[in-house]
Amino acid sequence: CKRIAPRGENARALVHRRAVERSTATPVSLCERFLAARSTKAAMAAIEDAAADTPQPPLVTVLLDLASLEIVKTRKGEFQLLEGDVHRGVLKKHGRDPSECRPDISHQELMALFDSPLNKAGQLKVYLRTRQNVLIEFHEKVRIPRTYKRFAGLMVQLLHKLKVRAADGRETLIKVVKNPITRHLPADCVCYGFSVQGDRYTPQAFAAALPAKPVCFVIGAMAAGHVDRDDHETMIEYVSLSNYPLSGATAINRLLGAIEAHRGIS
Repeated sequence: CKRIAPRGENARALVHRRAVERSTATPVSLCERFLAARSTKAAMAAIEDAAADTPQPPLVTVLLDLASLEIVKTRKGEFQLLEGDVHRGVLKKHGRDPSECRPDISHQELMALFDSPLNKAGQLKVYLRTRQNVLIEFHEKVRIPRTYKRFAGLMVQLLHKLKVRAADGRETLIKVVKNPITRHLPADCVCYGFSVQGDRYTPQAFAAALPAKPVCFVIGAMAAGHVDRDDHETMIEYVSLSNYPLSGATAINRLLGAIEAHRGIS
């Protein structure tokens, strides 16, 4: 844009004033610019070295227990996840309660886990155990489908092939592994179960009280009930994060949110 001279200042005076301003300005040589850039790089390298030397917080493992992931073959010859609302006839024929077949709960809880900043910071490991005692391991880079229909298709593929690879085939994103869960946990891992009947903690107090060791949280993936302590011999305590019954996804958000705040993950 065109610069307008102040009132009473003609064009010649304006040109002279600009020349004086340029002559009095402090010049920055190429050498000075190079030194400044080199000092910036050195500072960034020092920050990276300090971050590398800082010990990583202990790993958090979450086991979604008693998940309802079961395959059924329809009259059309298609394989689907067994759902209480969709396959009532099949369930009634076998004398089963439709309310127990809720694979959507696993979908909600897995999305809550993998969308968490704790997972994005590389401090979370996820396993899932079905009612049929099938143990499933999830890679930290897996992306859980947003829609339930795509999730159901992915789980059917997994239960048939026992593994799901990435699109390029280089990494196995989900796979069935051997039981029990303890063979996949660190030796000094401390295990907690979550139930409305457990000892009451605020999420912040529980996160602050966690030991400086790897921990495993066993969270139910069923519509009602709680995880069985007999199935997890290493479990040291039942924990409740609310006075009210919470859905699994809500409990996960409260728990991981408190741990993230305690570790300074934003």
